[in-house]
Amino acid sequence: MFMKLLMALSGALFVFYVVVHMYGNLKIFAGVEAFDDYALHLRTLLTPILPYGGFLWLFRALLIAALVAHAWSAFYLWSRARGARTTRYVAKEAAKATVKSRMMRWGGVALLLFLVWHLLQFTIVKFNVGSVAAGDSAGRLVISSFQVWWVVVIYLLALAALGMHLWHGVWSASQTLGWTSSARSRRTAKTVASVIALVTAVGFALPPLAILFGIVKG
Repeated sequence: MFMKLLMALSGALFVFYVVVHMYGNLKIFAGVEAFDDYALHLRTLLTPILPYGGFLWLFRALLIAALVAHAWSAFYLWSRARGARTTRYVAKEAAKATVKSRMMRWGGVALLLFLVWHLLQFTIVKFNVGSVAAGDSAGRLVISSFQVWWVVVIYLLALAALGMHLWHGVWSASQTLGWTSSARSRRTAKTVASVIALVTAVGFALPPLAILFGIVKG
């Protein structure tokens, strides 16, 4: 039960993060200057109590800890489920892993790989695949990157994995936390999971698509 609870709580932090991050990305519709102001504001949160960028690094450390906890608990639960199968299943359907479990497992791996790519592109290295000069503003880097079609494709594939992961994760966390004890609460949990997954995935997809099709320009 502890591992399920750890997985649910660490996942809840990521749900909060991706929703806030999705909202921040929508600032690009207000223009490059508005997006750059948003990026600067993130780095000046709680200054001068914290140094410049201090809040971001503390939050990143928290996210890394949550990621380790989430991956560890997921692997532990998966290993325990496999270890519990001391004999071969008789029924053909029971012998296969459920579609949802496979989607969550491989979707999580895909999201982890995308996270590495995303951090390298926009945070750590800030490499440019478009036409802007190295060291240009955050807003111009975003626009330049999503003017490249294959970058948008990678992003959309990751969003499909994110949407499925969010839906199943929010629903599973609701079960773990005891919020699905009745038929009504189960319907509510599934609705909330669907709304969070859909709004987040669509909200993330809007900026790159708008940039690719020339609706948002630098």
